[in-house]
Amino acid sequence: MAVRIVRLGTPRGVGEGLRIGTVRRPPRGVRKTDYAARNYYDVWLPELAPTAPLVSFALSKPFTPTRWALYARRYRSEMHEPAPRRLIALLAAFSSHADFSVGCYCEDEARCHRSVLRELLAARGARIG
Repeated sequence: MAVRIVRLGTPRGVGEGLRIGTVRRPPRGVRKTDYAARNYYDVWLPELAPTAPLVSFALSKPFTPTRWALYARRYRSEMHEPAPRRLIALLAAFSSHADFSVGCYCEDEARCHRSVLRELLAARGARIG
């Protein structure tokens, strides 16, 4: 059993389980009924996505190492609020009992909040697949 970190919209891996979208907005031009069939997500959990102001910051200029560090620090700060912190703990606990995945649309995980989310989940004891 484990949690996998994935890019939403890509083909599902074997044993990936339930796919959770940790994005601020649903996919554009896709009907709700087609989200799962088109490999976006089965369940939407925007509470683990960066806030709208942080997304705006991320999209305003290309990432440099300094801008990425600032972005990651701000996202970690958002995830230390009580509600996201509880959700991360819940997902970490579930990772010992079920296969599921969390993801975002970004092409490069190294410059996406899901890389930081991976670290936060691991720090809470999640089994990462």
